Amino acid sequence: MAGRAGAFASRLLAGLAALAAVLVGLIVLGILVPRAPANTFPAAGGETGRNTVWIVANPIHTDIVLPATPGVLSRLSFLERDGLDIGHPDLATIAVGWGGRAFYTQTPTWADLTLDAVWRSATLDRSVLHLSLGGAMAAEAAGTRRLELGDAAFAALLDFVAASFEPGPDGAPAVLPGAGYGRFDRFYEARGRFNLLAGCNTWTAAALRAAGVPTGAWSPLPPTLLWGLTLHAPEVVP
Repeated sequence: MAGRAGAFASRLLAGLAALAAVLVGLIVLGILVPRAPANTFPAAGGETGRNTVWIVANPIHTDIVLPATPGVLSRLSFLERDGLDIGHPDLATIAVGWGGRAFYTQTPTWADLTLDAVWRSATLDRSVLHLSLGGAMAAEAAGTRRLELGDAAFAALLDFVAASFEPGPDGAPAVLPGAGYGRFDRFYEARGRFNLLAGCNTWTAAALRAAGVPTGAWSPLPPTLLWGLTLHAPEVVP
């Protein structure tokens, strides 16, 4: 019996090692192999304008940070309906992120992590969009990447974000009542289903490709997304 148990354990370890090697290989290929953008636009600046957006990363998640310009505020005017002060004089940016409902809404800090949220994230969960108001971005803030987009590319990025909302009966983005981390953020119903293979960072990558920015083929983690941008889109990543 001991011999059989040892053989089973050895096979199990070998299988787990092989699976880990496959995952590492897929992640490396996901960085090295480029994925072409959905649209092509002229470079930022000159006649096409210049719009600064930021990618903000923590260990597991990325947000797209938009400038709080009059045009952006006009497109996100429903935030005011939902109680956010988009006329605040210190408002400079609006962060947008997509993710799994259970993990995203129930885990404002790591101390709030639950097995239910982990399980839903590891399988399949409904998705939400998280929008939060913020001040000016620090030029050298840790975990950030700045991109410059022309007007047409920036408009395409906003269109992608708008298309990610699941509208309510009135056609406007449907806010999740009572869901939020504080006074300056809201959660909204979103289109698509979340899982570990197609999660928040792959959504961010798809949004960038809609704006004409090439990424790696697969960006499941913040570092893979940022490394892919450095490799495949150096001209838009100062």
